Amino acid sequence: MQLESAYTDGCLCIRYTGDLDHHAARAAFRETEAFIDRFLPRRCILDFSGVSFMDSSGIGVIIGRTKKLKYFNDSSVSVCNMSDRVDKLLKCAGIYTIVHKL
Repeated sequence: MQLESAYTDGCLCIRYTGDLDHHAARAAFRETEAFIDRFLPRRCILDFSGVSFMDSSGIGVIIGRTKKLKYFNDSSVSVCNMSDRVDKLLKCAGIYTIVHKL
């Protein structure tokens, strides 16, 4: 799992590449957390264009970071560029009730 970030005008975009499974989730969690702590964004976009597989561990990364961003910064969180497979998983998990889909 690789993560890249870009920050502009209060908006942090984090792009994930690779499988977001239980093996990669811990590192993805830590790196996402580091980007958030560094930039303290008002808006955060999680870009899953490079993710072909995600399991419940990936959902945990999204939920955990969304809770932190909304609680501490009142920031909005969005997800974008999911494959059909990842999009279906997020729909089934009810993620779109807590984050915006772009």
